Amino acid sequence: MGKLYLVPTPIGNLEDITLRAIKVLKEVDLILAEDTRTSGKLLQHFEIGTPTQSHHMHNEHRSIDKLIEKLKSGITLALVSDAGTPAISDPGFLLTRACVENNIEVECLPGATAFVPALVNSGLPNDRFVFEGFLPIKKGRQTRLEFLAEETRTMVFYESPHKLLKTLGQFSEYFGIDRPVSISRELTKLYEETVRGTVVEVLEHYTQKPPKGELVVIVGGKK
Repeated sequence: MGKLYLVPTPIGNLEDITLRAIKVLKEVDLILAEDTRTSGKLLQHFEIGTPTQSHHMHNEHRSIDKLIEKLKSGITLALVSDAGTPAISDPGFLLTRACVENNIEVECLPGATAFVPALVNSGLPNDRFVFEGFLPIKKGRQTRLEFLAEETRTMVFYESPHKLLKTLGQFSEYFGIDRPVSISRELTKLYEETVRGTVVEVLEHYTQKPPKGELVVIVGGKK
């Protein structure tokens, strides 16, 4: 039997990769990458010559069986996403589940995940929290927001820049204009920043200054 390694990659600053991640990526037989071009830059930077293969949300359903066959034959695989830890709002879950079902060993290395520094940096309670990732785009969105309006734990969301104002407007409607919010963008990168305030204050800020880059939205729970 082979083995599957889930390897976190930096969310911005390349220095955040671990020594162990580099070692594993050099030693496995094949690296599965969400985008081989994006991962190629990282691999080139650290002089990792391991072959890569595309593995993303559009082809992972079709490729699972062949990958399981490779693993059963003794091949070792590493799975990386474009940034952060695989399977956290990225491909990885389906292959991991298939490995578990086939008694193939899976090991996830510790490493970068965008929501952790954003949550800790928010100043909001983080002893208990709920990770929501991306909200439903259309179907189920209203129902989910109505449900989360009663959530007492701190909530963590991912959001794209062009949808942020709409989402904040809905937070104001469903959670109330005084609900505390913290938004971190471009974490570990040159223009990293965190904006904190009430929903309406943060909405006003980004209305005047349209957001750019990757965003993590932290929302305080209902008191």
